[in-house]
Amino acid sequence: MLQPRMFQTLLQHFSPEIQRTSTRLLFGVSHALRHGHRCGLHQSKAALQNARERTLIAVKPDGVQRRLVGQIIHRFEQRGFKLVGLKMVQASHGILSEHYGELRTKPFFHSLLTYMSSGPLVVMVWEGHNVVQASRKMVGQTNPAEAPAGTIRGDFSVHVSRNVVHASDSQEGAQKEIQLWFQAKDLLDWDCCDQIYTIEV
Repeated sequence: MLQPRMFQTLLQHFSPEIQRTSTRLLFGVSHALRHGHRCGLHQSKAALQNARERTLIAVKPDGVQRRLVGQIIHRFEQRGFKLVGLKMVQASHGILSEHYGELRTKPFFHSLLTYMSSGPLVVMVWEGHNVVQASRKMVGQTNPAEAPAGTIRGDFSVHVSRNVVHASDSQEGAQKEIQLWFQAKDLLDWDCCDQIYTIEV
């Protein structure tokens, strides 16, 4: 960054109005860098308490086999959500039975467990304002034929039995699923520098 004296020397070649405007801009930015960032961060911590909502996203075996993990992560990062937990697992029937407990009476339950345990999963926890509802919309309907283009399922899958990704369907469900797949020590609580630019402070 230019030092003030060097900057003022350069400004001598411009009109008085440009000189005044540029000088105010230079010293305003300099002051913000010295004093404003720390203050802004302090304010954002208080204002962002409502942005601590978390959801569980899991890339299913078909998504992992098709090497879609990076693209799925990119979509959530691009949206502005914060990744706070990530691991690759070979899931057992036990944990899958608990995860899909509400589907125990469905005729496809056992085939679902067989499929979900057939290869590795990438399980993630994402944090952000209204992240549960937003993630469901990003993922799209369970049946890819009904999922709009632009959603993960609408773009990457064609059959309901191979729909690439799982997303928690409610805040309560997200809490249960996160506790099932992650221990508290595996989740990081960290400050993301762009959070004050993704929601209203």
